[in-house]
Amino acid sequence: MTEAWRPDEDEETSRRGASGPVKVYAPAKINLHLGVGPLREDGYHELHTVYHAISLHDELTARRGDTLTLTMEGEGAGELALDGTNLIIRAAQALAGYAGVPAHARLHLRKQIPLAAGLAGGSADAAAALVACDALWGTGLTRDELAEVASGLGSDVPFLVFGGTALGTGRGEAVSPVLVRPTTWHWAVAIADGGLSTPKVYGELDRLRDAGAAPLPVGSPDRLLGALRQRDPAVLGAALGNDLEPAAVSLWPELTEVLAAGRGAGALAGIVSGSGPTCVFLAADAGHAEALARELTAADVCRVVRTAHGPVAGARVG
Repeated sequence: MTEAWRPDEDEETSRRGASGPVKVYAPAKINLHLGVGPLREDGYHELHTVYHAISLHDELTARRGDTLTLTMEGEGAGELALDGTNLIIRAAQALAGYAGVPAHARLHLRKQIPLAAGLAGGSADAAAALVACDALWGTGLTRDELAEVASGLGSDVPFLVFGGTALGTGRGEAVSPVLVRPTTWHWAVAIADGGLSTPKVYGELDRLRDAGAAPLPVGSPDRLLGALRQRDPAVLGAALGNDLEPAAVSLWPELTEVLAAGRGAGALAGIVSGSGPTCVFLAADAGHAEALARELTAADVCRVVRTAHGPVAGARVG
């Protein structure tokens, strides 16, 4: 009689999932290039963007539980809903539905990425939930499969499953890695006291374009991709571009002062990050980024300034 096959210990552990807590780190993103096309029939704009994951991150811990719950601390505590409208809960439920497992977990978020800041903090948290629950439940999905689930949650979520530097097309959810020699870029990140609604910023861009008050789209990302290959911060700085910047500045005029302060402090370049109101400033190296942060802090034009580097990995178990 042939003995029945049984999985070895490692395979069985993977199938069962983690018995203890799973801690996942998820990065913020900035857009080195953000070209916004016209409004599509589905209500989204056609995008050509170059995503870049930076070292500012949130931390999500997942533990076994009998139901699905979420608690949090840090940025946005007391402001961010922790119910079924939260992207973390939606991500866990989407993964459970995809994998055919119960959506049971106790999730705790330590948040450092500010809300509505143009840094994709909510999308980062959704990516963290997918990676954490995949490990907790032992669903064993590949990154491509997690990104497939992520695409139904938000345009930036698939990128934050992968991280690094990547080209985003469609509404941003179709992600292709940018293949360049490894280079670390350094940034000073100026965080505003408050947030901007992404839909409102896109709506303002449409209004400005209809009125002839917004510049032409920044177009193809080819120049930016070429700058990345040259590995020269000055060349990269000259290639940065964001179609949403005029709209963000229109809704938050003080951003003009922030951008002027960073450039005046010696930044190689400064742009609004995504839909804003965070502004990011490119530095020549880590020391230069620290100097920029000190100058921006002294100028008192934003709530807080942090330094960061990129590219970094996407949501990952730590």
